[in-house]
Amino acid sequence: MPWNQPGGSDGKDPWGNRNSQDGPPDLDEIVKNLQKRFSGLFGRGGGDGSRDSGTGGGGGSIGIFGVGMILLLLLLGWMATGIYTVKQGERAVILRFGKLVDTTTAGLHWNFPTPIEKREIVNVEQVNTVEVGYRSTRNGSLQSVPRESLMLTEDENIIDIAFAIQFRIQDPTLFLFNVSDDKDIVVRSATEAAVRETIGKTTMDLALTSGRAEVITNTSLIVQTILDRYESGIEVLTVEMQHALPPAEVKAAFDDAVKAREDEVRLVNEAEAYSNDVIPRARGAAARIMQDAEAYQASVVAAANGEAERFIAVAKEYARAPEVTRERMYIETMENVLTGSNLVMVDQQNSNNIMYLPLDRMVNRMDNMEMMPDYSSRPTLTTDELKRQIDNFRDASDRSDRSRR
Repeated sequence: MPWNQPGGSDGKDPWGNRNSQDGPPDLDEIVKNLQKRFSGLFGRGGGDGSRDSGTGGGGGSIGIFGVGMILLLLLLGWMATGIYTVKQGERAVILRFGKLVDTTTAGLHWNFPTPIEKREIVNVEQVNTVEVGYRSTRNGSLQSVPRESLMLTEDENIIDIAFAIQFRIQDPTLFLFNVSDDKDIVVRSATEAAVRETIGKTTMDLALTSGRAEVITNTSLIVQTILDRYESGIEVLTVEMQHALPPAEVKAAFDDAVKAREDEVRLVNEAEAYSNDVIPRARGAAARIMQDAEAYQASVVAAANGEAERFIAVAKEYARAPEVTRERMYIETMENVLTGSNLVMVDQQNSNNIMYLPLDRMVNRMDNMEMMPDYSSRPTLTTDELKRQIDNFRDASDRSDRSRR
């Protein structure tokens, strides 16, 4: 019997399987079943014609309830799409049919879903960086953009300059409503305009050397002024000058000029350091000399005043007792004169006294001769000559006193 020929008492094929005529369900039958089920859900009779009108009425009430439940679920799902979360550092701007209605901060919020309301999330704490005059590549190198970096200075020279600007969005409402382009493009355009204005008012020599800080400050102010004039809601945080270079043709000459200025600054600093070291010492020496002079002046004046007072006192005593005063002055003078001399005077006429020589005092005087006046150049006087000079001095004093009287 062929394998595909039906036969046998049990209706099996040669492999022992039952040869059933039941195949897979027809596609038309599946579609019909689905239509019946949906018809029963929405109130239409899904059975055969033997069902009565009462059964059809019950199916209609169940269909209305199902439609209501579906609509409620759809409404709840649509309302649930209005729940949103704002992260820390972000702001959510709520627009109702395109009109601003609210601005929310960090946390869980809800708004009417689309198409009634729409929300825009803006990060107001993220710091963005824009490069003007150059671009950073993936390998970490810098690629120059001559269209942005080459600028004309006040003295009609070309300078290659590049800036990096850091900014953030301060007011999300102004940013969303007034800025249509990308924020980097807006800031880059404003920065390029500000740099060209600043460099156009600065000489090349100043921009390359001591005027860099001034160029950065002026550029930052102008960029912020332009962005505020646009009402962009963007705040400039920092403006950094990456480089300021002369054209390649004159770069060597400018390098020499920069080195010369550095040498000038170094020499000026060394001169100031030397001046700061010498001037205080000179002022100290001058102050010391002034103090010594003042001290000498005070000592001389005091000594002169003392001598004057002593002379006045002696003059008063001399007026009272001229002989006694004259004798005392003579003795004191001779004592002062003979104190520093190593001369010993001995009067041997009509005297039987034993001569006593104070050798210890004489030795001490010899040791101190360096501190005493030098009398070695004076001639040595005998006793008679010394007495004769003393008598002459006394006679002269007596004659002067008689003449005064």
